[in-house]
Amino acid sequence: MTITTSRLGQAAGIATAVAGTIFVLVQINHPAMEVASVTTTDWFVRSTAKTVMTALALAGITGLYLRQRATVGVSGLVGYLLLSAGYFLMFGTEFAAAFVLPTAATSAPGYVNDVVVAAFGGHATGDIGALTTVFAVTGAAYVAGGLVFGIATFRAGILSRWAAALLAVGNLSTVALAVLPASFNRPLAVPTGIALIGLGVSLWRDQRREASGTLAPAATAAGRPQAAVR
Repeated sequence: MTITTSRLGQAAGIATAVAGTIFVLVQINHPAMEVASVTTTDWFVRSTAKTVMTALALAGITGLYLRQRATVGVSGLVGYLLLSAGYFLMFGTEFAAAFVLPTAATSAPGYVNDVVVAAFGGHATGDIGALTTVFAVTGAAYVAGGLVFGIATFRAGILSRWAAALLAVGNLSTVALAVLPASFNRPLAVPTGIALIGLGVSLWRDQRREASGTLAPAATAAGRPQAAVR
């Protein structure tokens, strides 16, 4: 099989859609964010799935950016870099949640509890080092990156506009978790997952049409999109 740009684009679309699907599924009946949950099989499976999700999302949004880099401009690049940073940092924390915290929970339950609390916007009573800063930077990059990249993608009009708008709104809405009860944490993650699915499917269709030679030119001579794939 010959590896072409369009095939890589299709793979990126699939990666994005799978990442979104995982992101939605892991929210269902999620265990309580407490030390008792950290040592369970459920926690390990979900955290491992989230680790895979962040890796797929990184590959996927790279494909999304490359497909429209000529039209999203500087704002698209900034949004892509911020969102990538958010998912990259999230990969590290989810990896630790799956493979480090369960072991530490038996010997240092207080520390693990502080890490879990801080990860969800609470205040750790003990010293967790630079993790407080890492969590804050992760959240800021995730929110700002999703907002800016979503808006840039919507304005470019190459990929699904409803999914781009949902990405922007979904990521921004997580800011409300600072004042909402913890029960809202899982529902507010679902829109972003659906947005990733929509963008992934849109990119896959776009690249499939390009591979078959039926894709309309992505831009005019001035660089403006002529047709948008919905």
